[in-house]
Amino acid sequence: MRGPHNLLRLIRTGATLERAGAMGLIMDAMDAPPLVRATMRFLAWPFQWLGYRGDPSMPPALRALTALGPAYIKFGQVFSTRPDIVGEDLANELRILQDKLPPFPVSVAKQSVERELGRPVDEIFMEFSEPVAAASIAQVHKARLNNTGEEVAVKVLRPKIEKAFRKDIDAFYFAAHMIEFLSPASRRLRPTEVIAHFEGVVLGELDLRLESSSASEFKANTAGDPGFELPDIKWDLSSRRVMTMGWAMGVPLGDNAALDAAGHDRVVLGERVLQLFLNHALRDGYFHGDMHQGNLKVAPNGDIIAYDFGIMGHIDEYTRKVYAEILYGFIRRDYQRVAEVHFEAGYVPADRDVTEFARALRAVGEPIFGMDASKISMGGLLSYLFEVTERFGMETRTELILLQRTMVVVEGVARSLNPQINIWQVARPVVEDYIRKNVGPRAALRDLSRTVAVLGRYGPRLPQIVEAALVRQSQTAKPPERPSRLLYLAWAATGFAAGAIAVLLAVELL
Repeated sequence: MRGPHNLLRLIRTGATLERAGAMGLIMDAMDAPPLVRATMRFLAWPFQWLGYRGDPSMPPALRALTALGPAYIKFGQVFSTRPDIVGEDLANELRILQDKLPPFPVSVAKQSVERELGRPVDEIFMEFSEPVAAASIAQVHKARLNNTGEEVAVKVLRPKIEKAFRKDIDAFYFAAHMIEFLSPASRRLRPTEVIAHFEGVVLGELDLRLESSSASEFKANTAGDPGFELPDIKWDLSSRRVMTMGWAMGVPLGDNAALDAAGHDRVVLGERVLQLFLNHALRDGYFHGDMHQGNLKVAPNGDIIAYDFGIMGHIDEYTRKVYAEILYGFIRRDYQRVAEVHFEAGYVPADRDVTEFARALRAVGEPIFGMDASKISMGGLLSYLFEVTERFGMETRTELILLQRTMVVVEGVARSLNPQINIWQVARPVVEDYIRKNVGPRAALRDLSRTVAVLGRYGPRLPQIVEAALVRQSQTAKPPERPSRLLYLAWAATGFAAGAIAVLLAVELL
């Protein structure tokens, strides 16, 4: 599946962009260097006859991306939230990709619902509308339940969507392998692992049972968050290709005119959406991974309502602490500490100079402070940051890909609501609160108590572990000069447990 035949798919990608008239538009919007611009046009122009024609009634970028398929639409959705990178006009054009793609017939959706739920649609719903939103993977219908009269949203996967994504992902894998082969230096960015991560995210999004579970867990985590709501999942009316949940009543977060007409404060909303994301990522380690305007509404009371939980991100507690310390260091402009955290976490090879790395980070961070946020070029900032990572041999952290991508999207959403927003000032209270609660002596004691609890479950077995290690060592034909690694681990566990218990007892007595 990932053989050279995918080369045609990649050639067709450039050819489609050229044929639709989108290549030059995208290069202009992203302010591509002349050499890059000329190279792309030179490679794509001779093959434009191979490109997909698309819908001529659509603007060029939309025409090309929708013709190329769902995976390309996903990239367009990300850029739709970044007018600072692609320009206001192109960002507004791409926003259509969030939930206004051509739908499939309602009759096909009803057939899918009946097949998945095992009952006729009329038996479940007294009303079932035409599609109210259509995205790259599924579309949504507004319906009313027969038994309660409650308004609900019914999400139905597109027909044969799995096959369409499989084709794109195979081409992406081929491209990643070719990049690694032709440019060994690019291997530090782990392009193949990046595509594998993307594949995992997409496959999870193609099973609506997993999305229902994610929504339920997310709702439990955020139940106490002020100004934030999530719809209820109707488990008895959900399956692999169909998901039913409560209807979200409100104004789309991407419609600034409607928000202003409804009397909502866009400055407050911009700050809230950014702080909510940081809280979910740092506090819970579980966050909405697709927080663009098409998945957010504002309720009449001003609460932000989130839906579409196909992409959710998870980061472990250690990574959260590293991420928070890096953000906190940038906020405090303590670039030396930011550099040290990168080295401590193993993000930068140990043989590099930490002071020089801190100096490079200062060049990335300083332009942000004391400058009008609307004048900061995120495109230029990301470009320079890439140069820094290349110079210091940093590898792509696959566990942070979704976190970084979502941070970019959320910042774009916040900036669309308030172009003057300063992300560092808004983020500061959330990050400081997390640092205060999770980094320091109190947090260390809490972590120690958790470790003791885990060791306590194995406490009765520790003597057996030590004895088994001694027996194993004595049975070897030629005893090693030093104790085995297993014996070291057993002794260490026993000693650590005893020491930890002693520390906790001392704390209790003080």
